[in-house]
Amino acid sequence: MILDLFAGPGGWSHALSVLGARDVGLEWDTWACKTRARAGQLTIQTDVARYPVWIFSGRVLGLIASPPCQAWSMAGKRLGLVDQLLVHQAVTDLAAGRDTREQLLSACADPRSLLAAEPMRYLHALNAVGEPEWVAMEEVPDVLPLWKQYAAVLRTWGFSVWTGILNAADYGVPQTRRRAILLASRVRTAEPPPPTHAQVAEPESLFGPGRARWVSMAEALGWGRTDGPVPTVCAGGGPGGGPEPFPSGARKTLTDARARGTWTPHPAGAARHSRRTDQPVDCSTQTSTAEAHRWAWSLRSNNQANATVRRVDEPAGTLFFGHRANECTWVAEPAAPVPLNVAVPEPIRITAREAGVLQSFPVDYPWQGNKGQQFSQIGNAVPPRLAAHLLAPHLNVPLNTDDFTLAA
Repeated sequence: MILDLFAGPGGWSHALSVLGARDVGLEWDTWACKTRARAGQLTIQTDVARYPVWIFSGRVLGLIASPPCQAWSMAGKRLGLVDQLLVHQAVTDLAAGRDTREQLLSACADPRSLLAAEPMRYLHALNAVGEPEWVAMEEVPDVLPLWKQYAAVLRTWGFSVWTGILNAADYGVPQTRRRAILLASRVRTAEPPPPTHAQVAEPESLFGPGRARWVSMAEALGWGRTDGPVPTVCAGGGPGGGPEPFPSGARKTLTDARARGTWTPHPAGAARHSRRTDQPVDCSTQTSTAEAHRWAWSLRSNNQANATVRRVDEPAGTLFFGHRANECTWVAEPAAPVPLNVAVPEPIRITAREAGVLQSFPVDYPWQGNKGQQFSQIGNAVPPRLAAHLLAPHLNVPLNTDDFTLAA
């Protein structure tokens, strides 16, 4: 079997399904387990730190681990850095078969910090029977020194190991999510998968195939597409009687609003995507009137002054959702001077479906729970498209990236 520690809502699991494989996920969060169940993934709902390893002995081909990142993430208090020496000590002790977790846990500023040492407990026990054949682990960049410690231990057990920082955008994920990765194998040279995308497209050369441009949010969400009819909305109701940027009434999501209009490049010819709400736009006109105004949209990661803001023709910044959950919003910028009789759109909260697509999950992925619970799962998940690139060499199967749906 492939054992998936801290399996979450199924980022690694969905990647494995695309590659024709399955895992057994260990996960304690009830709503993540419900999501996995709806997605058809095998799950043991348990505390990874308390589950006995002997149950799996003699049966494990690969081990995957993505320990919770809250203690280390820049979105939180980063108490994992305060606890770093304690976590390193736990890894050293567990690698030698000594379980000092209880004593070390009492000294931790954040009890979640020590979860990053848990994979070593499993690896030490499984190594006694020559397992697993391969390992793949993922965490926020600040955990890289810990992965290097794991690597030193695994090499003494006969593994080839690679550790480093990878950017999910370099593998076709519409998000610049940087993560510390550990890849290890007993049967092949461990190395990172070759990137398929770059910030600027690269042509094919004598040294190999070129790389496509990073996938933008607009491309991933299907905005700007012209295949199929485009519905319109009625004018009226805005200041001065002009068309409203969004229909009045109940709060609308940006995807709802986008579906009611046409996204087109603005007249200046830049690659940004803007929207029209009353009727399809003739891009040849430069008129800035209530009847032909254009908006350029960006995604703001949170409501803080230093929040990451990315245009829709770029990948999203790293998506993370804390206790305030759905703070990630679409904000409009005028592509031309705003007439007095045109209402400026208010920020529109991103939906869980949109956030999932920007993590490279399918648009119909069965997220369970309320909005906060869904956003928490999405923010903590491994992007399946990145996971598939990492896992394909271990499984010795080709990766067809067309299997990942990009348009919502």
